[in-house]
Amino acid sequence: MVKAKPIYVELHIEAPLDEVWEHTQQPELHQQWDLRFSEIAYLPREQGEPEQHFFYRTRIGFGLQIEGTGITTSKENGRKEELLSTLSFSSEQAVSLIRHGGGYWSYKPEGNTVKFVTLYDYKTRFGWLGKLFDRFVFRPLFGFATAWSFDRLRIWLEHRVPPSVIADRALMHYASVGVLLLLWLYMGLIPKLIYTETSGELTIMQQTGMFVGYESPMIRLIGVLEIIFGIITALCHRTVWSPLSQACVLLLLTVPVCIVYPELLQSPFNPVTAAVPMLALCFASSKTRALLPNASRCIRKLPNTKPNGGNGR
Repeated sequence: MVKAKPIYVELHIEAPLDEVWEHTQQPELHQQWDLRFSEIAYLPREQGEPEQHFFYRTRIGFGLQIEGTGITTSKENGRKEELLSTLSFSSEQAVSLIRHGGGYWSYKPEGNTVKFVTLYDYKTRFGWLGKLFDRFVFRPLFGFATAWSFDRLRIWLEHRVPPSVIADRALMHYASVGVLLLLWLYMGLIPKLIYTETSGELTIMQQTGMFVGYESPMIRLIGVLEIIFGIITALCHRTVWSPLSQACVLLLLTVPVCIVYPELLQSPFNPVTAAVPMLALCFASSKTRALLPNASRCIRKLPNTKPNGGNGR
């Protein structure tokens, strides 16, 4: 098996170097923005000891959590041309995929930004099965979580939005987008493609007097278009036009049907009861699309050059 590449993430943050350093070196600040850790704490340190031991905990759900310890060295460069912070970490828990690892954080001022970089790698447990799971599942997710967290830190420092607010906004946005996608898929697949003849869609199309003799094929075509439309708007969820176009299409699909076939409004489940919640979800996704962490904003490909010195973690 080809050896997995180290995880590399690079991002420019428009903030003072001191501020980036503080929010990444202070455990109480670090744990707020880093998706990889639920808790980070420095352990007691002897005066004059160059290395700082720390404890970390990550909750992975279902009452399970991974705990481990590490060692970091953090010394600031007086000129602050570039700071480099190195660390090593390990976990003795048998359920932890990561056995031990290490890496660095690099801080380099460039104009009015700080080029913030991390590179780290680790050894896994569970033999070849652990390596296989890490190569294709865990490492890509861990790299994504690192990049997503870096951008959450950027939003915090550049826009002064607390990480907890960013997380709530992202949860609301992706929940809205996800439910909208499911509803578009359902509306296109179930009543229009699978149960075309019995869902009532055929009767509605016949009531409009349009496409005489071709009502059934047209319903199926609309179903396919709804599925495609739902997928495209979900993929483009960060754009302005995504929720706006969905709202327009919903009105286009709902209003004419209610005018031509008003008897449908007597049913507890009708075009209005479907369209109104979806319009609300469109509004929610529109209002929460700004200042969302975006892992793709980060550079993830490891360059050929390495950081040239400095002191720190």
